[in-house]
Amino acid sequence: MAGHRIYSVSVASVYPHYVAKAQKKGRSKAEVDEIICWLTGYSPEALSDRLARKTTFEDFFAEAPGMNPSRSLIKGVVCGIRVEEVEEPLMREIRYLDKLIDELAKGKAMEKILRGSPAASS
Repeated sequence: MAGHRIYSVSVASVYPHYVAKAQKKGRSKAEVDEIICWLTGYSPEALSDRLARKTTFEDFFAEAPGMNPSRSLIKGVVCGIRVEEVEEPLMREIRYLDKLIDELAKGKAMEKILRGSPAASS
């Protein structure tokens, strides 16, 4: 079964785009990291390690320590596609991440982005 091309792309190659999108709208790299860690269960250190090792999206999500059960509450459109209607599981996880980064860039409060979970204070 052939996967989509994004599956073999390293998260590290896309990560700077997530950060740039957030920073362009006055948000921080720390908030991007918090979102990724909330979604996947990675610690900040483990996230840094995965980025340094240039882990592919496929492996990044397959090796995630604990996908957040509240991610099913993520709804909306990314690139013209409703995330909740994406049938392929890995693509849905990637779209969830895209949607969360979009919400951050649009100025949404972290508590709402994290679907009611209190934002971690730094």
